[in-house]
Amino acid sequence: MQKKLTAFEELLNIMDELREKCPWDKEQTNETLRTLTIEETYELADAIIKNDPKLIKKELGDLLLHIVFYAKIGEENQQFTIKDVIDALNEKLVYRHPHIFGDTQVEDARGVEENWERLKLKEKGGNKTVLGGVPDSLPAMVKANRIQDKARGVGFDWENREQVWDKVQEEMEEVKVEIAKGDADKIEAEFGDLLFSIINTARLYGVNPENALERTNRKFISRFNYLEEKTIKQGIDLKSMSLQEMDKIWDEAKKME
Repeated sequence: MQKKLTAFEELLNIMDELREKCPWDKEQTNETLRTLTIEETYELADAIIKNDPKLIKKELGDLLLHIVFYAKIGEENQQFTIKDVIDALNEKLVYRHPHIFGDTQVEDARGVEENWERLKLKEKGGNKTVLGGVPDSLPAMVKANRIQDKARGVGFDWENREQVWDKVQEEMEEVKVEIAKGDADKIEAEFGDLLFSIINTARLYGVNPENALERTNRKFISRFNYLEEKTIKQGIDLKSMSLQEMDKIWDEAKKME
């Protein structure tokens, strides 16, 4: 433990020195760091998907630097310090885990999540509504999954997960109806409903839709790159090929996975 504390203290000291002496670090504000933090978060997410421990370690360090940086700016503005950040986190973790630090009983992980959401609504300065803590700027798919999770936390969910398939089918039929009518605005709205129901289905079956879609994205990229590389080697332009010819090479790529 002492080695961990020493390493963190050294990081804080380095941050102090950078903020005092480095021209770039001296100029940074919360606003200038924001987009960089988003980028670092995505890089960490990418490392996790790749399941690369060394890369995860590196990206965690980059993200930790940003946390320390924001805390340093807060201290300079006499708003808060890194100690305040950690103290608030410690207090929240203890408060929201009464089944560990108190006498509350929960049966499983879902019980923990439901209790977590109830406690958040009771906190002073916390979310005033169930969905109040969902950031507006989240990507749509991540937001939909989070919205559904939070609604589930207070019991608003399907009684039986198999029931959701009827909803998916219903939304698919509504999309077809609007496509036949040709109303672009309504088509978009119905596609949104369909996607929301599919995301809900994934959640009910324990699948993270963001991870699932990214997995397919990477699979498609790998297969398409194979298709493109092979045609280049053969001196063939993709645009001149028939779909059947491309499908044949695509199937080769699938077999090689």
